[in-house]
Amino acid sequence: MDEKLKVYEEKMTKTMKNLGGELGAIRAGRANPHVLDRIVVDYYGTPTPIQQVANVSVPEARMIQIQPWEKNMLKVIDKAIQISDLGINPTNDGSTIRLVFPELTEERRKDLAKDVNKKGEAAKVAIRNIRRDGNDAFKKLKGTEVSEDEIKDLGERLQKLTDKYIKDVDKEVEAKTKEVMTV
Repeated sequence: MDEKLKVYEEKMTKTMKNLGGELGAIRAGRANPHVLDRIVVDYYGTPTPIQQVANVSVPEARMIQIQPWEKNMLKVIDKAIQISDLGINPTNDGSTIRLVFPELTEERRKDLAKDVNKKGEAAKVAIRNIRRDGNDAFKKLKGTEVSEDEIKDLGERLQKLTDKYIKDVDKEVEAKTKEVMTV
């Protein structure tokens, strides 16, 4: 692959990874430990992800169990979950925190599906912006040692790359929407 295109492909790949992370955090009826990925706790003055201060497991389909390695982290984790946007109250039994996810209602599933589509559209916009930046950079090559045919070819190859990534976004969004909408 041309070095001039490689930069833009890497950016598009990062956009896809970001979308995968965002979609992974959306719960679809089953308990998914990735919903905790964005929640950080204060661990001796350092913001630290929950997974780095506790054992996170899924003992049942709709429950996440968090067992801190240090007892004093129980309250800190509990509070971090309560102030997060998870919308779930943790149950603290003195040694373990449990998050019980309620069954999703039809209305909530539709809201989640809309959210999935919104995140997919944002990823598509980001990919198109990367394409625009690439095309702008290629136009600036005019008048240099790069011929107009080569610039046109770079633009066409960048468009093919963009189309491929847009298709990938559509596939991920479709798969996640299907997951969210199935009971």
